[in-house]
Amino acid sequence: MFYTNPDLTTVKDMFKKVYLLLVLGAALACKASPSKPVKVAGSNDLQPDEQQSLVCKQVASLISNYNYKKVPLNDSVSAIIYDRYIKSLDENHSYFLASDIKDFEKYKTVLDDDIKAGNLADAFYIFNVFQKRYIEHVKYSLEQINKNFDFNKTETFVYDRDKLPWIASQSEMDAMWTKRVKYDLLNLKLANADMAKNKETLKKRYENLLTQTNKLSNQDVFQYFMDAFTEAIDPHTNYFNPSNAANFNIEMSRQVEGIGASLQVENEYVTIKTIVPGGPADKSHQISVDDRIVAVAQGKTGEFQNVVGWRVDNAIAIIRGTKGTTVRLEILPAGANASSKPKVVEMVREKIILKDQSAKKEIRTYNSNGKTVRIGVISIPAFYIDFNDYKAGNPNYKSTTHDVKAILDSLKKENVDGLVIDLRENGGGSLMEAIELTGLFIKTGPVVQVRDTKDQVEIDKDEDADITYSGPMAVLVDRFSASASEIFSGAIQDYGRGLILGTQTYGKGSVQSAIDLDRVIGSSLREKIAGVVGGGKKTTSTGSQSTYGQLNLTIAKFYRISGNSTQHKGVTPDISFPSVIPLDKYGEDTEPSAMPFDIIAKTDYTKTGDFTGVLPQLKKLHDQRMAGSDSYKYLLEDIADFKKHDADDSVSLKESDLKKQRDDDEAKSFERNNLRRVALGLPALKKGQTKPKNEDLDFVKREAGQIMTDYISLDNKYTSVSQPAN
Repeated sequence: MFYTNPDLTTVKDMFKKVYLLLVLGAALACKASPSKPVKVAGSNDLQPDEQQSLVCKQVASLISNYNYKKVPLNDSVSAIIYDRYIKSLDENHSYFLASDIKDFEKYKTVLDDDIKAGNLADAFYIFNVFQKRYIEHVKYSLEQINKNFDFNKTETFVYDRDKLPWIASQSEMDAMWTKRVKYDLLNLKLANADMAKNKETLKKRYENLLTQTNKLSNQDVFQYFMDAFTEAIDPHTNYFNPSNAANFNIEMSRQVEGIGASLQVENEYVTIKTIVPGGPADKSHQISVDDRIVAVAQGKTGEFQNVVGWRVDNAIAIIRGTKGTTVRLEILPAGANASSKPKVVEMVREKIILKDQSAKKEIRTYNSNGKTVRIGVISIPAFYIDFNDYKAGNPNYKSTTHDVKAILDSLKKENVDGLVIDLRENGGGSLMEAIELTGLFIKTGPVVQVRDTKDQVEIDKDEDADITYSGPMAVLVDRFSASASEIFSGAIQDYGRGLILGTQTYGKGSVQSAIDLDRVIGSSLREKIAGVVGGGKKTTSTGSQSTYGQLNLTIAKFYRISGNSTQHKGVTPDISFPSVIPLDKYGEDTEPSAMPFDIIAKTDYTKTGDFTGVLPQLKKLHDQRMAGSDSYKYLLEDIADFKKHDADDSVSLKESDLKKQRDDDEAKSFERNNLRRVALGLPALKKGQTKPKNEDLDFVKREAGQIMTDYISLDNKYTSVSQPAN
């Protein structure tokens, strides 16, 4: 995906008007409609609140009026929302009974009216029935653990049920879950013969499932339903509740304001799992990995809130906060008894740069006719930008382009002969960054075309004449390279600036704008809602979270400078590799609500190179290597094995059969891994030996560097690059 900021380019200027209209509209017409909750005995009876009702109506208004597709909310869309919602709750048909589904069918064509009215009662009723069934089935499973199962009986457990009909009776459901318990126990038995211990392990696992479902809040239910709603309209229009919105923006900026530690819940304790070097937690010298956070307080005098038993996202929300503010933690050191007195650690929050999730470099060496060729590889996980710093005018704002420019400068000093930009699994990010990054490799010119809801086309250009890197380059992509990755790789291909290697990309050709719903819903309304939700008490947002969340709304469609959309078709590589990722399961063309492919007029641009003459020879050299490559052969075998196992939907519950299957699979996997290692010039491992850390088994990346080496070794007459050397 990629996202724009309303203040960045003219195609988004319309959102200034949108915000004004929505704020005025909210002030006049946003009194939430009353809902009629139906209690579901056996569930936690979660119910929507007035705030969620308000948000639902606002999101519906935004989508109905400003989404690029202009899809009307009607009975037809309601049925799609219904199907998506049921699927999101019980895709495997393992919880709901057929009678539940029959009961729900009355909602199939009314959800559109519910959404427009802000009535969430029906959606919550469906969820509460789901939770009731979930709790019933897990409790039933707990009761089955101590039964004596016959593991010599020929029996099969169907674990993939999504294409099977809904289970009709409770007795059939019980039989299915009994087999599930038997399968779980058999898995444990194959690893450990002590059945008493296995039963205790499984009991704790199931009890933990009950604990987790009891921690679900109405925000979780609201998120499930809003996902079903927005994705029925368009796969890339999404609502994020406040905590998910905060996480999304961290992903976009690759920065977070907090203490510099990652957290995880273990045995009901919020536990520190990693510490960022140089962050507040690290500099305190009082916090270590596996320490447990007992309570959190804001400022130097704030009251401590006990967080034992909390969900990790709720704890994170109050530990994060604005840079420069103080947070205090009560800490139980790792290994300390639960009854020990916790120590208090005071820290000032800072901006933490997530370096592990930023662009990285490496240099790979190849041999070409006795000459060493050095290829720089830059791996880019996303097109990120710190919008807040950018808008504040900070020239050193965190971004993909700034990071890559610094890396390119260092690679040039290290005298690399060529470059590979690795965009595999890069799902996109900022539109501006896709344009800026392209500008590092071309002089000036158009990069992408954007068509808005009025069919007006804007051409976004690189205006900076500086070229950071003008040498030979390639871009490596796969099926999960999407959106901004497709803008960049498409522009590089259209200009003839570099080779595109890998597999067909995802095919996402739509533009989203991130709308902070706190800006849409006026402050006076916020106070009124706070009064309803908080019983008249003033509520304040904690940490860095918003109050109402965020809507990423599809507002436009982008096109390559050649005029082709990447929608559905993506970017086709110049030299292709087999795809480990199933193309028929993942990609824009597998999304029912996706927009179609189309073409607009090409822009006026001048190609900087042409690989037409050199491609046949590069493909020939690549194919010759692959014909004799064991690594390539193993890659094809892996793809075939994946397809075979992906078609399986059941497993044997007879111990001897399952053990043989597992042993055979394990032996084959061990042998295959060693064959891969040997093919890459690495020593084979012995059984039980741990694979060395940071070991490179990436055959595709190696071959990408080899293709660049081939290109560098060929006569320059094959291409005509008109850019100055740099």
